[in-house]
Amino acid sequence: MFQKIKNTIKDPRLQQLRDVRVLGLIVFGVIALLVTWSGVNVIEQNYTLERQVAKLVQENDIKQLENNNLNLKNQFYNTDEYLELQARRQFGKAAPGEKVVLIPKTVALAYTIELPKPSQEQIKKSTPSKPAYQKNLESWTSFFLHRQSTTTE
Repeated sequence: MFQKIKNTIKDPRLQQLRDVRVLGLIVFGVIALLVTWSGVNVIEQNYTLERQVAKLVQENDIKQLENNNLNLKNQFYNTDEYLELQARRQFGKAAPGEKVVLIPKTVALAYTIELPKPSQEQIKKSTPSKPAYQKNLESWTSFFLHRQSTTTE
């Protein structure tokens, strides 16, 4: 047993590990790996921060456009055209020389036509049929979850 240990200690490959140059090379390799790993982490963090900055810039642009839109609305509300439209709508006023004709809602609705409502058959025909695999999956899901099947096909 001791002989085996002595032979292992005298192995030339193990002797190389005692050399200062090999140890220096191993330490250099470990340090290079640590620096590389740290650099990768910094790059990943920089990428996530850039995504956040891009998202915030887009949100800022949207808010700026909304502000511009509100400013334009405010400018429109201060114009004479807006005042005229509101006076016509709310008070039934008209410009000089115009005549106001008020039509009751019942009379206006009497001249409209009602659109036919689709029947159940038309609704079923308009909905696309599901593929066989999807029907099968839904059937098995209903079976395992103890649900009642609503469609019988």
